[in-house]
Amino acid sequence: MESHGKTDFSNTLPKNTRVAAIQMVSTPRVDENLKTAEALIADAARQGAEIVALPEYFAIIGKRDSDKMRAREDFGNGPIQAFLSETAVRHGIWLVGGSLPLAAPSPDKVLNSCLVYDPRGVCVARYDKIHLFGFQKGKDRYNESATIEAGKEPLAFDSPFGRAGVTICYDLRFPELYRCLGAVDLNIIPSAFTETTGKAHWEILMRARAIENQCYVLAVAQGGCHENGRETHGNSMLIDPWGEVLARLEKGPGVVAGAMDHARIAEVRESLPALKHRVLHYC
Repeated sequence: MESHGKTDFSNTLPKNTRVAAIQMVSTPRVDENLKTAEALIADAARQGAEIVALPEYFAIIGKRDSDKMRAREDFGNGPIQAFLSETAVRHGIWLVGGSLPLAAPSPDKVLNSCLVYDPRGVCVARYDKIHLFGFQKGKDRYNESATIEAGKEPLAFDSPFGRAGVTICYDLRFPELYRCLGAVDLNIIPSAFTETTGKAHWEILMRARAIENQCYVLAVAQGGCHENGRETHGNSMLIDPWGEVLARLEKGPGVVAGAMDHARIAEVRESLPALKHRVLHYC
């Protein structure tokens, strides 16, 4: 659950932190997606963002599920990871790398992994997606377990801007995972929600995770029609600890930026101390 090498930043928290979600409509071409991501990250940095997060599968949404097998990288080596490291250094930001395919113990599968880089370009945390999406309704059919190996460990990491949890997409439906992260200031949730499930459940689930954990939620989405015929829901958002949506982008590539106010977190937790009132503890 911890980051690689825990550092105590608790005595130096700023009042406000600028955060940004990068919304994309990724293609089957990695180089093209990295150029798009770079331009959007640069835009977020110009807006003063100190933490920037990319969506799930930012580097590739292939025409077939097997396409991500060809783009997979060994942990610590590869062009996608080099891009994330170099971009964090270039803009002096904390960069949450959405997700990318990493080599799995099973040779015919990948891990759907989110890597976190600090402004030095060092990978300080890694999360492998735990819950694998399966869905069948009409023409919509998804079975992530056919090509993805599930992760096992939750992740929360410390930064100069507070403690943050990282989960990916389908994880959103499992509130017990967020309880295992403990009291965090920010939950970052890179996703590629389908339009069908997103239209029905995306916003209500994101707001619920913010309300029940009394923290900010940065919902980071793919948002549009992809070359494989899939439509993703978009609606990247920044949500405050009371469940209010502070910023949103419905569809298309772009940046959702806003401020995370630590005084607001304290105010909500003091006025409604639900986290202290918990009785059942499983994590």
